[in-house]
Amino acid sequence: MNISIVTVGKLKEKYLKQGIEEYTKRLGPFAKIEVIEVPDEKAPENLSETEMEQVKKAEGNRILSKISPDAHVIALAINGKMKTSEQLAHDLDQLATYGKSKIAFVIGGSLGLSNEVLQRANDTLSFSKMTFPHQLMRLILVEQVYRAFKINRGEPYHK
Repeated sequence: MNISIVTVGKLKEKYLKQGIEEYTKRLGPFAKIEVIEVPDEKAPENLSETEMEQVKKAEGNRILSKISPDAHVIALAINGKMKTSEQLAHDLDQLATYGKSKIAFVIGGSLGLSNEVLQRANDTLSFSKMTFPHQLMRLILVEQVYRAFKINRGEPYHK
């Protein structure tokens, strides 16, 4: 399985990079995983609704340019579907079973995802009703993907 995580912004925090590298290494026997960073749109703190939409659209265009046409896209969104680790594991297993070998998870910038990205998504996923920094979500997502593979293999990591 080929999994890409398309995300807005550059990861600077060393501890997050180390965590992502660790889980990426652990995922090696199960899947090829790639993190694709697209530049965030520079914007002032106080934006109008129109300006926010313009920022999301610019970031969204960058995201969409990195997604393979045949990829199954799962967008991380606060209003997405909440799932247990076991449900995510089942979903990934079903995708593999039915020939979806390319999966793209999408993490938006600080303003979220554009409508165009959400329309391209085959599914949405929410980890919580809380808001997390998008940099931290990369680590959480990679850990959950690793957990899903361990669950699907019946291995003891997930308890």
